[in-house]
Order: sequence, then structure tokens, then C-alpha cells
Amino acid sequence: MRFLLLLLFSTLLYSKDFSVANYNVENLFDDIKQGSEYNDYIPNNQHGWNHAMFEAKLNHTAEVICDLDADIIALEEIENNYVLGRLKERLTKVGCSYPFSAITSKKNAPIQVALLSKFQIKSKNEIIVNRSPRVRNILEVVISIEGLPLRIFVNHWKSRANNGQESKRISYAYVLKDRIKHLKKGDEYIIIGDLNSDYDAHRTLEKRFNDTRGKTALGDVMATIKDNLLVDEKRLNEGNEFLHYNLWNELKLKERWNHQFQREKSTIDHILIPKSMIDGEGIDYTNDSFFVFKPNYLFDKYGSIYRSSYQNGKHYPYGYSDHLPIVAKFSTQSYVYKQQVQEIPKESSIESLYDIEKLERSVKLKNVSVIYKRGFHALIKETPDSRGIFLFNCAGNLKEGNRYDMTIHDMKSYKGLKEATHVSAVLKGDAQELERYYQRLDSCRFYKRQNEIFKDIDGVYRNGNLVTKCGIFPIFFKNKIIPPENGDKIKLFYAHLGYHKKLELVVYDRSDFIYLEK
Repeated sequence: MRFLLLLLFSTLLYSKDFSVANYNVENLFDDIKQGSEYNDYIPNNQHGWNHAMFEAKLNHTAEVICDLDADIIALEEIENNYVLGRLKERLTKVGCSYPFSAITSKKNAPIQVALLSKFQIKSKNEIIVNRSPRVRNILEVVISIEGLPLRIFVNHWKSRANNGQESKRISYAYVLKDRIKHLKKGDEYIIIGDLNSDYDAHRTLEKRFNDTRGKTALGDVMATIKDNLLVDEKRLNEGNEFLHYNLWNELKLKERWNHQFQREKSTIDHILIPKSMIDGEGIDYTNDSFFVFKPNYLFDKYGSIYRSSYQNGKHYPYGYSDHLPIVAKFSTQSYVYKQQVQEIPKESSIESLYDIEKLERSVKLKNVSVIYKRGFHALIKETPDSRGIFLFNCAGNLKEGNRYDMTIHDMKSYKGLKEATHVSAVLKGDAQELERYYQRLDSCRFYKRQNEIFKDIDGVYRNGNLVTKCGIFPIFFKNKIIPPENGDKIKLFYAHLGYHKKLELVVYDRSDFIYLEK
């Protein structure tokens, strides 16, 4: 017994703990013209990128990496090997040395992916996804952790900008999947990087990006859909060997974000692990260690991520990145299983949501109908006469006219408008007589409450208002819809009664109104 206790004590004493992080630094370019830069990063042109900008960006990037203090850090949007070398020099100068590094070297590519390590790098490989300079290579690095090999795949998949349909991210995923399938069984590896896809993309893929019939790179190809991989130990030995756990599942729903675009929060950076990283052998993930690195200085005075500043076509020497770093811890000590406590949503009603400012826990709504959906937004109601609530950017694959049992995970008020911002749903059937849910002005009865859908309204557009027989109503046309000119008579087929300092009709789609007279 004494021998066994001594052996256990020795194992714990000499286990090696280390951290792995990911940071998209947002366009770390040098001040030397290469010919492959993005136009606004060509040195000394009208956009103002120059030596001073480069030095400021180096300082800010080094500040974050030094404070982060990860043992291994994957980086995206590093221009080239020279820039990586300058970054290493700056880190050494401030006492945060990384003796080992690797970077991709795709010709004519404007940016590369890289890795810094305090551990020795044993080998490096570049996985070619496509020959186009705009399609980035995947960096494959093998690192020695106390003599144990750990393989890391650093990725930067295609974004959703500029025709970034899901098929373009799937091309990365299939190439990576093929490489992993050629590894030895039990090989330990981490998939890390900016995958430009939300952790729940299989539920929230927008129609404009869905050219794959709902199939997603992250959820389907990389096999992360089984979110409860770590909940039940028995699942570790089940069927499909190609299965990955997304560490975003470690956090509460409200905490799942590290990127902002126009105040919209997302989870486009990821750390994925296979079963071999939780099998009690070699190197394992440290349970519940995943977190987002978010010191106060990475946020501006409005609470948004303090990104590199580019305003009115000019660069300015302040700001950091539009991404926050993500971090996870690993160890040569065996993974310690902990039973995860499942939060049971409290059953509630839409009406009750108007009495609270912030959700402290998820709430479940029974048998709600999607009465209106435009793009990724929707409005739901329980009955024709009950209150409605707006689903902002989270309607996903919900279908107008269907009924659901729906769980609201997060909610906010945006300039007075009550919005659910994260939901999950179970289909229950079709809504009954959807027309009953809409409001009309035929009797001049006007619901003076937000989150109603009005239908078939005639009026004259004047100075941001719709003049009708029942009164004057502020009206706003979203999504870059060109509004009517003063004096134009229009008919609204559908309009959302929203709230922006005051009640206003909101039109989300050009097909929702026609001109009667111009």
C-alpha cells in the first residue's frame, strides 16, 4: 500500500501542467511592401499604414500575449515569417520569451497562421487545402511535452464575408479530417484556430450561407454535434472514432463568445479535442479549464472589444483585435471526470419576460408559434392575444408557421426593444390559423405595445413616418432598404412594431411593401 501511495504521489508531483491558447491578432502586417498585402495595409499609402502603425501593433499584440502567458499559443493573421520574428523579439524584450515557433509559408498569401511555444517543436508540416493564395494552409506541428508528442493543427478557415458559404469551410474540414484519419489510433492532438463558424452552426446556419443543405463543417464534418461527449464516461468508447468535443461546451451559454462584429457576439475561434485527450493516458485535457481571456483593457468604454482602429479609411495607432484569446489547460496527469450538472430550465411565459431585465437562468416556453420570420430574426407568440417577443439573430432553422417548445437561454433589451438572443427549440407541429396572430388598422384599434406584427397597412410616407387613416406612425426600413420618397403612397404587407426610443414600425424585407403611387 505504501508503494502504491508513493507511486501516486510521485505521479502527481511530477505531472506537467501547461496551457494552450488561440489568438487572432487581426492583421499584424509589417511596413515593408511585399505585393501580397491587403490594399489598406500597403505601407505608406493613403490608408496610413506605416512604421509607427506596425510598431504600435507589435506592442499591443505582445502586451496581450505576455499577459496571457500561455505555454503554447496559436496565432492567426500574421503576415509572414519576418513579422513573426519581430513579434518574438518584442516578446523577449518584455520578458515573455517563446524560444520555439512555426508559421505557414503559402506563396502570395496576405496572411499566415503561426504558433509560439515554450516547448520544443519536433516537426512542422503544412496541409494544403487549395492552391489559391486566399485559401490558407493548415499548420501541423508536433511538440514534445516531457517527451510525450502532442500534435497541434492551427487553422484559419474562410470567413462568412465575400460569398463565404458553408461549402468553403467544409473544404477545410474535409482536408483536415482526411489528415487526422491517417494518424495512429490514440495519437494525441488538438484542433485550434479561427474556424469562422459558431459552435452551434448546425442549429444556426443562416440561409444565405447554406449551400450544403444544412451540413456544417464544424458540427457535421468535424463531428462536434454530440455536445454531451464528456457528460457520460461510457460515451468515450462508443462507435464513431472520429468525434471531437468543442470546449465551448464547458462555459455557460451567456459566456460563449470571444468575437464581435457590429456588436454581434460569436464563437468563431475554437479548441477541439478528440477522445485521446480525455482517456487517462499520456496528455489529457484538464476538466473545466477552458476560458476566454478578457482583461478590461481589451474593451472600449462602450463595452465592445477594443479592436485595431481603422476609421474612415485610415489606420490609427490604438486598439488590439476584434477577437479575444481563448485558453485551455492540459496535463500529463490523467483527466479527472466530473459529473456535469445540467441546468433545468424554469417553465415560464412570454408575458413574464417583460417583468425582468436580465435572465438569471434559462426559461422554457411551451407551445409557442413563429408568426413572422425574416432572415435570422423572428417573432413568437403563445396565443393570438398574448405578448410576443422578438428573436434577434437566433431564429436559425425555425420555420414561420411552426409551433415549438422553446428554451430562452439569453435575453436583452436593445434601446427599449425586448429581444431573445439565444434559443433552442423542439418542433411540436403547425401553428393554427396564423392570420389570427396579426394586427390590422381596419378598426383603428392600435396595440400600443412592442413586438406585434401588423399586416396590410396603407399610408403615405413623410419624413420617416407613415401617415395612415388611423394616425401617424414612425417607420424604419432595415437591411439597407431604400426608403420611399416623401409623398409616396405605399402598402405594408408586414411590419414589426419594434421600439427605438419610441414605438416604430420596422420593415425587414423589400418584399414586405409595394408602391401604390409615386
